Amino acid sequence: MTAGSALWISSLIRRFPELLQELTPSTGGGLRERRGGGQTAGTVAPMRLYVSDAIRDITDGVVELEEAVRDRLGLRRLAAAPVPVRLRRIAELLEQIGLHPDLAAHVEDETRRLARRCARALGDPEQLVRVAGRCPVCDCVSLRAFPERGTVMCVNPACRHTLEEASAS
Repeated sequence: MTAGSALWISSLIRRFPELLQELTPSTGGGLRERRGGGQTAGTVAPMRLYVSDAIRDITDGVVELEEAVRDRLGLRRLAAAPVPVRLRRIAELLEQIGLHPDLAAHVEDETRRLARRCARALGDPEQLVRVAGRCPVCDCVSLRAFPERGTVMCVNPACRHTLEEASAS
């Protein structure tokens, strides 16, 4: 179970800074109209509240998850830290988390939910996870899991084979 958690945590560590970047307004030097007439320099891009909401949800989720994990494992709480640091802390505890099946399942479910939330806010239609092994049809190392669909597929454009038993595993 902890292998799945490790994948979702690494995805979050990699993608969360992209989400923060999405919230940063551009300073493209464009002009916008000021109330009452006239133009003023400033950003022309509107604030994307769904990005702000996703950042807050992910941040709160990671903080709560770290606290729950540390409480369950009997570890003291650590000082506040940015989301990627907290995720690395959780990743360092995955071996201990694996000794508690219910905690391991919770960590995997929560990190999957947060990674999907991040991906949706970034406009990704679905998170892809690389799968070890080769495609049984074309023998390429291009197998990818589509967790939301529950399928494993070869992403080689010449093949596109879908594994039959992917949804059962």
